[in-house]
Amino acid sequence: MKKITTIIVLAFTIVSFSQIKHGLRDNQGRHIIPRGFVINTNDHKGEVFFNSDDYARQVRMGANHQVIRLELGKVSQFPGGKVEPKYLQKLDSLVELGKNHDIKTIFKMTVYGVDKFVWEEFWQNKNDYQYKTYINAWKVIWKRFANEPYVLGYDIVNEPRKLKMDITYKDLTNKYLIPLYQRIIDESQKINPDKKILFQSIFMNKGEKIDNNQYAEITSTINRKNIVFAPHIYQNNVDFIQKNMDRFDRESDMLKAPILIGEWGFPTFAITDTTIVGKLGQLEYRKLYIKTAEVFDKMGVGSIKAWFLGNRTMQNFLAGGPSTWSIFSDKTDAGTVERKYITDVISRPFPQAIAGDIQSFLFNFAKRELNVHFKSDNKKGASKIFIGANRHYPDGFSIIVNDAFVMYYNPLKNVGLEVYKTTKDANPADFIWDAKSQKLIVLKWGKDNADYHLKIVPGIRNF
Repeated sequence: MKKITTIIVLAFTIVSFSQIKHGLRDNQGRHIIPRGFVINTNDHKGEVFFNSDDYARQVRMGANHQVIRLELGKVSQFPGGKVEPKYLQKLDSLVELGKNHDIKTIFKMTVYGVDKFVWEEFWQNKNDYQYKTYINAWKVIWKRFANEPYVLGYDIVNEPRKLKMDITYKDLTNKYLIPLYQRIIDESQKINPDKKILFQSIFMNKGEKIDNNQYAEITSTINRKNIVFAPHIYQNNVDFIQKNMDRFDRESDMLKAPILIGEWGFPTFAITDTTIVGKLGQLEYRKLYIKTAEVFDKMGVGSIKAWFLGNRTMQNFLAGGPSTWSIFSDKTDAGTVERKYITDVISRPFPQAIAGDIQSFLFNFAKRELNVHFKSDNKKGASKIFIGANRHYPDGFSIIVNDAFVMYYNPLKNVGLEVYKTTKDANPADFIWDAKSQKLIVLKWGKDNADYHLKIVPGIRNF
């Protein structure tokens, strides 16, 4: 495989920005943008297995986080369920695979695998059975991973429902959902107080959307620390993406919780794999995903795409016919044949971790250009920028920061990064191109507590 040339230019920006309010901080204090995939432990055909190569592929698609879907029936005492040691060992292996590839883990609880799960009975909680049993299921996970730094946190209730209850969504949220969240958070923080708790809003019944958004609004605070608002967005109307995200942003402000999009990406129809134009064609999907990605990046939110999975099964609940969230089209569990009309959007360049404060970032798909504004803070360690040169810059790429310091990597050579020009403050040895992970690693910025504008562009520019 040919290597690609990198040009890196590094300097100070004249423009002043304020820090974006989303993203997270790691234990070094770096500003982190989480991105990655939902990892299923099974599908409709049975268990799903992953290996180290699968995780290497995730890294080369920009993943630095994974969300593992837990099956309630394998970690609880709900009717039909039991705590299964082999399942817990499988979770251990997935966390370890992530850790070996610098991917942090979030666990998400689904209600699958029990004899039945009735949301109305859950909310009514007779004799406190449902809540105690549900929290005890979480305790199995909390205790097992309390001391694992590569487990970031827990998404505590996946897509809670109202269904046939005679209650408004607002009352269901205020009377049942938020008190349950508070109770779960309090119990979790007795065991692992430093873990993040992710939470969602009520998934509204079919046909009960507001502004084409099927997730009910949260209007009351939770009043707990270390919380992250993790809404889902499966929007298929370009005109509503910004409006939906603006509402989530208002909720985030009220809740005092940053946003991490827990799942996103409208499901792909079987017909889309063979159709280029039209409502369900690949061009429309690409347009929809690009618009969604741009809104995410302008807000500075992290996002988790469903699913890192092959196409062994499809669901048939949408008018367009059989559909799937799988990002691979081959009929294997892990999958290798990408649906590139969406995966190239999912795997766009972005700042994964910045030693300092990220002020803005955006990847322009038409220009293949990433712009990142940030303020440096070298005591927080190395910075990592995912570039994805293998898919976005086969013609080589340049990284430009105000034209003061320039390095490049020529795809026609095999000599690593080359210096075009430097400054007295910058050390070219601090800039490392990791072809395996497709990341630029910056050990130290030229000046501390300084504003930077880093730009990545295609090709090797003539300076």
